[in-house]
Amino acid sequence: MVTLNSEFIVADQSVANHGIADADSTALCVHELFERQAARSPDAVAVVFRNRTLSYRQLNDRANHVAHYLRQRRIGPDVLVGVALPRSPELLVGLLGVWKAGAAYVPLDPSYPAERLDLMVRDAGLSLLLTNQTSCPLFSASPVKTICLDDDGSTIDQGSSANPASMAKPGNLAYVMYTSGSTGQPKGVMVTHGGLANYLHWAIGAYGFVAGRSAPVHSSISFDLTVTSLYPPLLVGGYVELLEEDIGAQNLLDFMRRGEPDTVIKLTPAHLDLLNHQLSPAEMGAMTGALVIGGENLAAESLRPWRRYAPAVRLFNEYGPTETVVGCCVHEVGNEDSGRGSVPIGRPITNTTLHILDAEMRRAPPGVSGELYIGGMGVALGYLNRPQLTEKRFIADPFSGDTGARLYKSGDRARLREDGILEFLGRTDHQVKVGGYRIELGEIEGNLADHGGVKSCVALAPEESPGHRQLVAYVVRKGAGGPSGKDLESFLKQRLPEFMVPRKYVFIDALPLTTNGKIDRQSLLDMSSDPEAVSGAATPQSGSATEEKIAAIWRGLLGLDAIALGADVFDLGARSLQAVRAVTHLRTTFAVDIQLRHIFANPSVAGQASVIDGLLWLARQRVPAASSRELEEFEL
Repeated sequence: MVTLNSEFIVADQSVANHGIADADSTALCVHELFERQAARSPDAVAVVFRNRTLSYRQLNDRANHVAHYLRQRRIGPDVLVGVALPRSPELLVGLLGVWKAGAAYVPLDPSYPAERLDLMVRDAGLSLLLTNQTSCPLFSASPVKTICLDDDGSTIDQGSSANPASMAKPGNLAYVMYTSGSTGQPKGVMVTHGGLANYLHWAIGAYGFVAGRSAPVHSSISFDLTVTSLYPPLLVGGYVELLEEDIGAQNLLDFMRRGEPDTVIKLTPAHLDLLNHQLSPAEMGAMTGALVIGGENLAAESLRPWRRYAPAVRLFNEYGPTETVVGCCVHEVGNEDSGRGSVPIGRPITNTTLHILDAEMRRAPPGVSGELYIGGMGVALGYLNRPQLTEKRFIADPFSGDTGARLYKSGDRARLREDGILEFLGRTDHQVKVGGYRIELGEIEGNLADHGGVKSCVALAPEESPGHRQLVAYVVRKGAGGPSGKDLESFLKQRLPEFMVPRKYVFIDALPLTTNGKIDRQSLLDMSSDPEAVSGAATPQSGSATEEKIAAIWRGLLGLDAIALGADVFDLGARSLQAVRAVTHLRTTFAVDIQLRHIFANPSVAGQASVIDGLLWLARQRVPAASSRELEEFEL
């Protein structure tokens, strides 16, 4: 539902009252909306984690304890409080508690390197951090006071359980979320309560969150994709199911196989590909609800099995930078959509405007590509402590009659079709999406250049197969005997999150240049097949017949000319999707029922050969339907 003005599109406001019943709910903050729902359904389940549950009353009371505790320490509007907790009920208690105190939270993923966490703490100027005893040592070098919700819980719980008077307003900060930065340091995006409430209000109606139904949370709180699953259920009487950290999205897979009715699941295209390889048509067909896919470009081919086998599942492609609150544009896939190419990003959400402009800020007509500029309630306040960057990316809106209205310069290329649907065409700079995470290649390069043995470097993310990229670092070393790929990988792991660390390193004598003196990135891409340049590459080794066949499978999946039998395939660049594909190849090659969990438990060729040889031995003993479960019983 859009108004088309040949150059930009505006969401129809008639959808604004779906979902939350209160007419004034867009003027309320999320914690206030949650309090209203807690009053309506105090005994309903709000959170599920393992075998633990919290009712709405329990979650609200515990968050109130935290809020009063924080207010006693003069925590209030626009004060930033760090939250470093794993997925658990305490995470939601902490997040809601910060909001109820009137403050804003800064999510800090405990899986990040301590050095990066310290950088974020210092950049945000945090004076207070909510964490637990397990994560507390990560901040021993940081100038921040830590409050452990498990260790200090008895003291916190002595406070009032009553809802504190609300201090935060829609224009106050709700959270500051750090994203990759081109300068070599992450940058904090300042999101307001009003922008967040607008998105959640819209998402509840658009995606069909309803009372009594669950939504799984399987991704990091430092990834804004998580916002879509974490908060909407709590505003309508549903419940959040927090899934434990795992590899290969196996907990999400188990959740989906349970066939929970009418659930809304948020995931990335990479997650979707994992599920496509592991769910059977019957398992897909048993599902209802919605899949909301976001984070990077979505290929229509990835949706093909869902459109065929799961007609009761609604499919949404959601687009939106962190700077515009999770999602600002969405497309629901219908029968009229093509099964090839990229899925459109669709139309704007409520209270959002989208403009396609050329380099001179002139409006591009339908069919002509340009840069996408985003306006409306979801536009963030800017970047924390980055006034120059904020001024560059958040500009005055020349098309709005509202004083102070701004547009976010997305850096994404897009095109408006004649029917009012937007198509995503790629980036205008060197920012990439890998596994759903937005990555500034300059941040990788900046950290890599800090290594004493690196003279110069470039990071790229070549597309190894449609829709799948892998980070590659091209390095000029200082003199002979410089660092190896393993050395550089270990160095970066101390500074960057796992998803930003390249697994391939190409060593060259000098960076190639174009005729105008710029780095010739295409020439660098042509060098990436050099087997000596790949971290973990090995000289050919002879092994058993089983090992040789397994090694051949992994060489093909990883693009290597050789692989050591004892090398960890994940150290060589394998990701969850390659592991899933390896399972498929291994089952076909050896006619055995090897499971994905055995790939993670046995990440080397030799280890996987041991598992497969055990399964083959069972088959020779005429054990019917030899399986990995029987293998475990034999303790092979």
